[in-house]
Amino acid sequence: MTCIQKEITISSKPRGFHSITNEVVSQFPEIGELQNGICQIFIKHTSASLTINEDADPTVRLDFESHFNELVPENQSYYQHTFEGSDDMPAHLKASILGSSVQIPITNGKLNMGTWQGIYLCEHRNHTGSRKLVLTIWGERLVK
Repeated sequence: MTCIQKEITISSKPRGFHSITNEVVSQFPEIGELQNGICQIFIKHTSASLTINEDADPTVRLDFESHFNELVPENQSYYQHTFEGSDDMPAHLKASILGSSVQIPITNGKLNMGTWQGIYLCEHRNHTGSRKLVLTIWGERLVK
């Protein structure tokens, strides 16, 4: 059994839902070393999140952003955590709803996702910087 962990940086993205599958795979080529296993991706931030969903049609990501803005609106009178701006508390709520990590099977050295699936970085703030992800893979090495 092999276990490899690496921290990567995802470049700053505007508010919204962004496909990062290719960035993850290109920054963590060690995925290709496993015959089968698991890849866990954890985001080290409280105002952004991760999820897996439709990655073929970019309008899905636009609809996610629109829906979450309706679900968790800004400028609510009951928010007390407002010092960092009107998008801050909603960002924390959205991040908690979606979650801070995803797990993906690895099969024959590749992430084993469905045909249309991709990894999303869900950026919930209007202004932010790069985001740090901790990637951990464990499993059986490819037989060479």
